[in-house]
Amino acid sequence: MRRVVAYEWGMWRSLARWTLRRPYPVAPGAATFAYVGGVQPILLAFLVMSAIEIPILDVILRHTVDSPTIRHAAIGIGVWGLLWMFGLLASLRIHPHVVDDAGLRVRNGVSLDITVPWAAVAGLTVRRRSLASSRAVRYDEDDPTVLNLGVGSQTAIDLALREPLSVPLPSGPSRPVREIRFYADDPAALVDHARRHLPAERGTGR
Repeated sequence: MRRVVAYEWGMWRSLARWTLRRPYPVAPGAATFAYVGGVQPILLAFLVMSAIEIPILDVILRHTVDSPTIRHAAIGIGVWGLLWMFGLLASLRIHPHVVDDAGLRVRNGVSLDITVPWAAVAGLTVRRRSLASSRAVRYDEDDPTVLNLGVGSQTAIDLALREPLSVPLPSGPSRPVREIRFYADDPAALVDHARRHLPAERGTGR
């Protein structure tokens, strides 16, 4: 219950910040990378359908239900659902991936926030993959040491770790994993920027 309440609060707060155009601050020199493109078309389609559905539902209820209380409650639920989807979209936009001196911060709205320090990173590779499941967090079926953090049932970047690492997940700490796969709208740009922070890359002057 505590996790559900925190998720709801974080989503509504994200909607407020997005509406007011007040993104969360990042460290000087940090770069942010979006990942909402993997689900944005679906969310926009649902938003449009919900916006159309509310006035249609109101017209139907006016002619079929005598109780104003029931009609107002149904419309209220419809409006709440529409705002909820806007909040979900806002949470994905207001919490981007971040690359800075501290490490690579991988996020998914208000539910997932993982920072991997550069000393733990062995390498990053752009590789687009389709996932069999739509679950955002899932261990790979063929290799349990691989953690998939999908968006829209896909990943685009393979993050190899120097040694097994446990990371925080919505359900609690993960099992130790050797690789984290996640999605970004522009994986090549994220990987290129991240590689500049790797010890080996800095040592070669790249």
